[in-house]
Amino acid sequence: MFDLIIRNVFLNGSVTDIGICGGKISSIGDLRGESAAETFEASSRFAATPAFYNTHTHAAMTLLRGFAEDMELFEWLNEHIWPVEASLTPEEIYTGSKLAAIEMIKSGTVYFNDSYWHPRCALRAAEETGMRATIGLLSLKNADESGNIECLEKYNQSPCKDRINIAHAPHAIYTVDEKRLREIADIMNSTGMPVHIHLAETAREFDDCRKEHNGMTPTEYLDCIGLISPKTMLAHCVYLTDRDREIIAERGAYIAHNPVSNLKLCSGMFDFEKAKAAGCKVTLGTDGTSSNNSLSMLDEMKFAALTAKTVSKSPKTGRVQDIFHCATVAGAEFAGVDAGVIAVGKAADMLLIDLANITTCAAYDTVSDLVYAATPEVINSVICNGRFLMRDKVVPGEADVISAAAEVCNRIKRDFKK
Repeated sequence: MFDLIIRNVFLNGSVTDIGICGGKISSIGDLRGESAAETFEASSRFAATPAFYNTHTHAAMTLLRGFAEDMELFEWLNEHIWPVEASLTPEEIYTGSKLAAIEMIKSGTVYFNDSYWHPRCALRAAEETGMRATIGLLSLKNADESGNIECLEKYNQSPCKDRINIAHAPHAIYTVDEKRLREIADIMNSTGMPVHIHLAETAREFDDCRKEHNGMTPTEYLDCIGLISPKTMLAHCVYLTDRDREIIAERGAYIAHNPVSNLKLCSGMFDFEKAKAAGCKVTLGTDGTSSNNSLSMLDEMKFAALTAKTVSKSPKTGRVQDIFHCATVAGAEFAGVDAGVIAVGKAADMLLIDLANITTCAAYDTVSDLVYAATPEVINSVICNGRFLMRDKVVPGEADVISAAAEVCNRIKRDFKK
């Protein structure tokens, strides 16, 4: 008996059934006569595709969507974002994280790699929604890291370690001193704990690093500390030399490409084709909603494809399958999940896409539709680890979370919008 059977679903150009057991795809084919604890009748209207993996975000920043707009990154952070963040309570951060989780689910994401204050709040949101996650233990110069200890204590008692793990998340080389970075490198190399860090996001960061560290680029500096490895996620990487790309590829580290945030903050445009040619493992992230302002991986795929073409000056680059691979297979690999493909033996992380939608009804190439045309409304259902996170567009508890988040935002307006 199966845990779940999806009947009469489009997959690779034909209609079939998909059987799921123990969080994995256990059968693809005609399953008439087979029974399951739960069934979904696709009626030849829905296509099964891999789900998305968001490899760089700050979930609770949903509370700051639209709060401060149209300014330089360092002004934006220092004068607007960080003062408000300092006022947020753990319960408010939990509310923002839960709101983000629901937004991600509704746009097809089953995993997020998070870095934010009070990480136990994002841990709680991931546990409750059923998502996969890597929860970052944030490090910043002179910051109180007691919240990281609380998160570790909660994580050690969590029943969800099969889909959630913990990473160290030093913010950046310019906000965390070398001593702390070396301590984190030692932990990573001795325990295998992942590391998630912003790197080479702006020209200022690149230039300042070369001035302060004997001509080393941010990538070279982080590498000399020992923090670039197969367990490292490097967010942004807009400013890379050819040697930087070689280092990242040789070490087996991952890059979280955040095209929308890069464009909005005018950080620059990541050179996707050069990274790909160098052998770098590129994934996609949304960044936080105050610098995006969406958590939709559909948007990220489209902008990743378009910016790849713009930077290379060739319409043959940023190919659909390459970009989709970044959002699915590559992200799943960093998350430690054997997924990103609908096939027997793979983790049952998938989307049911409505082929009757205005943007998908042609159905020449569903992956192309998802990369270039689709909005979250095409996603009917989301399955993670073999269970529905959203079924027929319903995410449990959505209205209550939206209401709670609105209350927090009203408090922020009263305290800061004067």
